[in-house]
Amino acid sequence: MAKQKLLMGSAHTFSVFTLILGASGHSLEAQESPTSDQVQASAVVQDVVVTGGGWERPRSDQRVILDSPSPIDVISAQQLHQTGRAELSEAITKLLPAFNFGNTTAGVNSIVRPVTNHGLGPAYTLVLVNGQRRHNSALLTNGGGDTSGVNPVDIDMIPLSAVDHIEVLRDASAAPYGSDAVAGAINIILKSSDHGGHAAALAGNLYQGNPGSDRSTAKGEADAGFKLGDEGGFVHISADVRKRGMDWWNFYAKNLPYSPASNPLNATWTGDGAHNGDPEIRAYNLAYNAEVPLTPNINAYSFATFGVRDTVIGNNFRRPNTNADFDALFPGGYYPLNNTHEYDLQFNAGFKGRLYDWDYNLGTSYGINHNKQYSDFTINPSLGPTGPTQFKDLATYQFSQQVTHLDLNHAFATSTLPKPIELGLGFEHRIERFSTLPGDPLGYMNGGYRYQPGDQALSHDPNLGSYAAVGAQGAVTINPANATSILRNVVAGYGSLGIYPVDNFYINGSLRGEGYDDLPNFIYSTKLTARWDIAPDFAIRGSLGTGQRAPSLTQIGYAQTDSRTNIDPVTGLIVPSLSTLARNTSALARALGAQTLTPEKSTNFGLGFVWKLQENRNITLDGYRIDLRNRIFRTNYIYGSAVDPLIVANGGSAGTWIQYFANGVNTSTTGIDLVGEDTEDYGDYGSVRYTLGFNWNLNVIDSVAQTPAALTALASANKGGSLIWFGRATAADLTVNQPRTKLMFAVNWSIGDFIVSATTTRYGSYQYIQSQLPSQDRSFGAKWITDLDVTYKIAGGLRISAGATNLFNIRPSANGIIDANTGASGFAYGNSPFSPAGGFYYTRLAYDF
Repeated sequence: MAKQKLLMGSAHTFSVFTLILGASGHSLEAQESPTSDQVQASAVVQDVVVTGGGWERPRSDQRVILDSPSPIDVISAQQLHQTGRAELSEAITKLLPAFNFGNTTAGVNSIVRPVTNHGLGPAYTLVLVNGQRRHNSALLTNGGGDTSGVNPVDIDMIPLSAVDHIEVLRDASAAPYGSDAVAGAINIILKSSDHGGHAAALAGNLYQGNPGSDRSTAKGEADAGFKLGDEGGFVHISADVRKRGMDWWNFYAKNLPYSPASNPLNATWTGDGAHNGDPEIRAYNLAYNAEVPLTPNINAYSFATFGVRDTVIGNNFRRPNTNADFDALFPGGYYPLNNTHEYDLQFNAGFKGRLYDWDYNLGTSYGINHNKQYSDFTINPSLGPTGPTQFKDLATYQFSQQVTHLDLNHAFATSTLPKPIELGLGFEHRIERFSTLPGDPLGYMNGGYRYQPGDQALSHDPNLGSYAAVGAQGAVTINPANATSILRNVVAGYGSLGIYPVDNFYINGSLRGEGYDDLPNFIYSTKLTARWDIAPDFAIRGSLGTGQRAPSLTQIGYAQTDSRTNIDPVTGLIVPSLSTLARNTSALARALGAQTLTPEKSTNFGLGFVWKLQENRNITLDGYRIDLRNRIFRTNYIYGSAVDPLIVANGGSAGTWIQYFANGVNTSTTGIDLVGEDTEDYGDYGSVRYTLGFNWNLNVIDSVAQTPAALTALASANKGGSLIWFGRATAADLTVNQPRTKLMFAVNWSIGDFIVSATTTRYGSYQYIQSQLPSQDRSFGAKWITDLDVTYKIAGGLRISAGATNLFNIRPSANGIIDANTGASGFAYGNSPFSPAGGFYYTRLAYDF
């Protein structure tokens, strides 16, 4: 039984599997050269997709690829649109049981929200567009359960109107696709039609919102296809624009058993501790996808995306009696704003075709993400009550990536094997650069101001004579000492061999070697994949692999110093702190025990089955185990009297809290993925497609490296601080802050001119641990979330939809921790796997032509 291929475009940077197919594209799990007798119905949702070898797969409504040796899901553009308010990254998590969306609480982290796959952060899932590696964001993850410091791909900068469908590989695949595919890969396929188009507008509101917040969302999008020449060329152009209001979902402390007025320093405070939640976003994105035949054996292709995004982000409240405020400026206190301006570009171009019976793909790409931080509303208290309340330049982040690749693949028949042998080879050169640029010195400098009589109105002013806080509040600042520009060259070679020893058994082995100019040795990854079709309707599949993931440039070279509120790991109190993330190679980090970062190592095992019960009914069950060794983590904050002399000796300020990135954790991830589908025709009552998805996932810490000797040597002399290197909160981020289970059941009912889509999802319970105190551990119960979308076809291609995400306005359990100093409820919902903003209703008008 010939196996179907899931096509990934030109998979240049990652996969030897992808090398097998050739001229018009490549597959995630290529199995054999696509000859005419191998064209079978497969699992592309809704639309015809051009695949390898120039042939087309027919339409199908299947959710999963049944004939692949690895578990693969397909998400259609229609399903993405039906998620309503969600942007592309969150939409994926609403449709796939193995994925969760990490909600953050404030600051620039509100933009880069980690998407976890099988409980592993974004460092372990590769993102592709048309089968080619997507560049990373310039911003780091630091919240939502992932503080590893990687800079993930920001797929929200890709216009949703450009997406034809998304293919998701749920199998650890470091060897086929690259060292960052430990948990799998996401491939976003752009529209490629040479005719027709689509236009739509959406408007909606949250059911509820906090006073002063903006609950509205609006989107507009359009795309159209055009012919290029007379030989089958095309260009498809897409654009969208979106605006989302700023809404915060902190649980007011005044609703908890605590009265702000019980502390005289809080007499004028309402108990609204933070404007945490969704930032305001105003963005537009453009894209095109084009291909044109030059000769019968050469096609030229190009695709690109471009986006601009402006954000306004809320932060924790600065009360009027702290060392971060002056009555002359904000007599009632203030909520600082963090503003960003960002642009993002990805350009790909190349040639593909067939030469001497080899399919080839030669191409190059360039991607860049540029993010400027500023603030329209904050102060640097150390400059005193006459200091500025706006800063037009606080920091700039930039990441760029250039990739050149050559993929070759060939299938050749032998007299001893029932089907052709598949051979794939590939070569790649990648250049990456990460840079941070310092901002206005007024944003980060220490002005040395001491509080004077009258600065704060309280007669018992506790800050009189003390120094004011240093740095722009609620903002990330980069000073010249922390600025960086780090460049990396990577070369890679990869190959695969796929054979059918017998007609119903397929096996593929792949090997990948990568050389990094900042690592002393090559790193290698391997994978063995097999599938045994026991019967026409039942197959067993499995995989075994190894991998190595090099430290990201951000983990190696990033540093920052900023003034923020932090959770004291010892007392659990929310306190202001001048905080430094020290570069791993800095003298200060080395004095506190930092070692040169080394690659993480992984081993993975997968085993599952595919059972086609009937023509329109099937079920897949896949188990997996991923072991990660030497994982990189962000240390706990280190501070205190014994640390201060080291900080001062290295140009810092006494009292600063220090952390850095370090290797040292071994973890294991075990789980299962279950997906079932059934389509029923009820005659006059329409047809219904049922989909069931379930994921069970368990993350365990197997061992942790010993605390560095440099820190243990300081323990006896350290007063009033913490020397915790790997704490309970960090351990929780790796293990229990995501649900262990996620269950999804979806119904799509088509009757006459109506389409009704409903999905209910059960997110299992999770925990939030913020300090060394077990008494502060919090648990959050399981919740059911229901989404509904009803679409009516008015006439021709005109349709109108009404819908709701989180129809019943379910929020996570409000089980936040009351801070004894401020009464603030920190992390009221923990790291919720779904949006704490509650229900959202919308209408959408669309026209297809």
